[in-house]
Amino acid sequence: MVPVAAVTGKVQTLGGLGTAEEPHPVQQAFIDEQAMFCGYCMNGWILYATALLESDPNPSDEAIKQAFTGLKCRCGSHSAILRAVKRAAAVLSEREG
Repeated sequence: MVPVAAVTGKVQTLGGLGTAEEPHPVQQAFIDEQAMFCGYCMNGWILYATALLESDPNPSDEAIKQAFTGLKCRCGSHSAILRAVKRAAAVLSEREG
């Protein structure tokens, strides 16, 4: 954990990613894949996924798993989360293509 005061540069939050009317592609993919249950950990998963796709637009399954090292979902939605990241990658790639 890093205190916000120690951060230099831009801080991205879930609230700044998309809106209810127009969710960010990662948010929409998590909805479409039903990749969330209790919602307790979802901010972290979605923000990690967004950061991953910004640095690697077409990550392998192993790269996705590696990017999420340290994150845990007690509800067991890891498979749905993996599908959501791959779906978001496809949507973002389509937008850029």
